[in-house]
Amino acid sequence: MQPAGRALPVALDAMGGDNAPGEIVAGAVQAVRERDVPVVLVGHPRLLYQELARHDAVTEIPIVRAEEALAMDEGALASLRRPRSSIAIACHLVRRGDACAVVSAGSTAGVVATGRLRLRAQQGVVRPAIAVGLPTLPQPTVLLDAGATADAKPEMLVQFAHLGVAYAETALGMRRPRVGLLTIGAEPEKGNKLAKRAHELLAATPGVDFTGNIEGHDLLTRKVDVIVTDGFTGNVALKTVEGTVRYAFEQVRETIAESRVARIGGMLQRARLRELAGRLDPEAHGGAVLLGLSGTVVIAHGSSRARGVAAACELAARLSAQGIIARIGERIASTNKSHRRW
Repeated sequence: MQPAGRALPVALDAMGGDNAPGEIVAGAVQAVRERDVPVVLVGHPRLLYQELARHDAVTEIPIVRAEEALAMDEGALASLRRPRSSIAIACHLVRRGDACAVVSAGSTAGVVATGRLRLRAQQGVVRPAIAVGLPTLPQPTVLLDAGATADAKPEMLVQFAHLGVAYAETALGMRRPRVGLLTIGAEPEKGNKLAKRAHELLAATPGVDFTGNIEGHDLLTRKVDVIVTDGFTGNVALKTVEGTVRYAFEQVRETIAESRVARIGGMLQRARLRELAGRLDPEAHGGAVLLGLSGTVVIAHGSSRARGVAAACELAARLSAQGIIARIGERIASTNKSHRRW
């Protein structure tokens, strides 16, 4: 167990991600040295010692052995096939109280499945949800579920709303987050059976400031603070936003490079463009948060490099310190006890 008075470290899956273990270890070093976040690396010791030696950090960051790792193309069943994988060991460290949170840039399906198996759901939570912050001003807009539960029931969307509100209150300091349901029209009767029934339930749910339906063009307008949907729709929406942002910036770069006048204009707006690029850069925000488990789990982007990994570690440590698990537990416990089992 961790000595009294010392902050618990973040358990970092050093073998997960497209750029593991090099960029993952580099991110751990940044987290420790630049962000004052304690980290323990989980993975193959020989490889991790080699990477730590490149940064002269062998004595700064401890290593926990894990001989197996989930490949990026492995799905949920890999959590059963590889019970001693790096992500499984990281979850075990949190469960036994030796780490405050888990961070992984590995396969999202593998992280979700392993987290559900090793950390278990919080009492009263039926399915976990992945929450992401969309790059809106003045604060991010929380979107969930972004891929944990593809086939959701209407009652699950109500619970996702509670998870999202707890996250917005805890992580973003919002006092009364507005909740919207993502569907194909603003009218209550618009959408499929899932959306229609979810709208009915959300409209009658105490403790949730439900403002009604929103559409895809509202994702970045700050019409609401928390956007609720099923994991299939949420993941498509998130990837669409990411692709659109990437395409827009490529077009801006090409336009600026086309003429001398455009280049001069770009130079004059350099500070604003850098600020915008930073706000839209997913690596600057740490990643997505898997809500509803009995432990804090942050899923970094699969292509994350050192800066993104360090940001994910900082986010995980901050959420743990802010008591996100307890806040969700309180909100779930206070919901209507008369709801039937789902």
